[in-house]
Amino acid sequence: MASPVNSSAQPSSMAARSEPVRNKSHDPKKPHITDQAITKSNWYKHVNWLNVTLIIGVPIYGFIAAYSTPLQWKTAVFTVVYYFMTGLGITAGYHRLWAHTSYSARLPLKIYLAAVGAGAVQGSIRWWSRDHRAHHRYTDTDKDPYSVRKGLLYSHIGWMVMKQNPKRIGRTDISDLNDCPVVVWQHRNYIKCVIFMGMIFPCLVTGFGWGDWKGGFIYSGILRIFIVQQATFCVNSLAHWLGDQPFDDRNSPRDHVVTALVTLGEGYHNFHHEFPSDYRNAIEWHQYDPTKWSIWMWKQLGLAYDLKQFKQNEIEKGRLQQLQKKLDQKRQTLDWGVPLEQLPIIDWDDYQTEAKGGRALVAVAGVVHDVTDFIREHPGGKALITSGIGKDATAIFNGGVYNHSNAAHNLLSTMRVGVLRGGCEVEIWKRAQRENKDISFVSDSAGKKIIRAGSQVTRIAEPVASADAA
Repeated sequence: MASPVNSSAQPSSMAARSEPVRNKSHDPKKPHITDQAITKSNWYKHVNWLNVTLIIGVPIYGFIAAYSTPLQWKTAVFTVVYYFMTGLGITAGYHRLWAHTSYSARLPLKIYLAAVGAGAVQGSIRWWSRDHRAHHRYTDTDKDPYSVRKGLLYSHIGWMVMKQNPKRIGRTDISDLNDCPVVVWQHRNYIKCVIFMGMIFPCLVTGFGWGDWKGGFIYSGILRIFIVQQATFCVNSLAHWLGDQPFDDRNSPRDHVVTALVTLGEGYHNFHHEFPSDYRNAIEWHQYDPTKWSIWMWKQLGLAYDLKQFKQNEIEKGRLQQLQKKLDQKRQTLDWGVPLEQLPIIDWDDYQTEAKGGRALVAVAGVVHDVTDFIREHPGGKALITSGIGKDATAIFNGGVYNHSNAAHNLLSTMRVGVLRGGCEVEIWKRAQRENKDISFVSDSAGKKIIRAGSQVTRIAEPVASADAA
């Protein structure tokens, strides 16, 4: 998602008066109905009745009519085929070709995708792509036309059935769409395209093909349109609600195979929002993305070219950064012991005095640990751990008696209570910290030190000689 910048440097969200596709009846200076609160007396003015009729009313009629209309197997097969054709018109055409320009298409393919895309009845290429670019640029904000932050139902269908103020939608550049003759022609003749490709064409196929005029109208027309619309709407809703976020979790897009199955491969949405110019949504061979496969096939036929792919190096960097972020979040939930810089400095004599006074203190690599509660649980036996109380047990712990495991070092770190004055390099390290000297260590995204396996302060590479107290 791009960040908003000075509006004077951005293209207007409204079509210029010089553009041939501008709605002549629209007055941008007139107050919009959405500027008024919804009340009992004006609620109907907030409803987009045309969309309600097309998206809800007509499908209801289709389901009712289906009860009295037998479904012939030939009509069923054609309905499924035409569903995929019109669905790809949206996913491969409206979305990946025009909204994101993730590949280039020859004129015959452009005309085909514009035609079958109109058969999905989801608006013109120009209108659809303009809103989708705003969605990507302003994801999850008030300028996102179908932000999931306004509710799952709103992002799925609410934004279509309720009127939106075009001045509130984020600004995007659609000059390339206004320069495309196919896009301009379809926008100007959209209603004709919808009626023919959405209803008349399927009726002609089923009618002239096997005499099923009514079945073509109900199943291949109305009900197919309803299903392909709901499938596409899932990209705005389900793909921002269900699944994982392997590349970035700052915004809502997610990856899930169920969404991919429903949306002809558009379900790997977290990847798509990170790398929108990539012609693929699914980058693994086993992931379902018929849109990607279709575009690749069109390339082999010479109908598509310049298929864009993000560099694998950048994709893997994003994946690794998100994994690291999740590791950091998990790391912060664990007890790594009191940081060394927060521990009090203890003199050797005081350390011995407290140990002789009944407190089970053990010094390892200059760090004092209270093992009182652990003596009975020590796997090596009570006698062995007791033998190190009040002494420098560095050599004992690091191979002199037993070379303790990584887990043992981690557990020992949770028992820290102090640092010996002059104990190995620990006090020197602490003094350097206080003096703001350059100390090299790796930290996570929260600024906390990362303790790698084997790099605990108590881990000594070679057994060391015991101190004079041993």
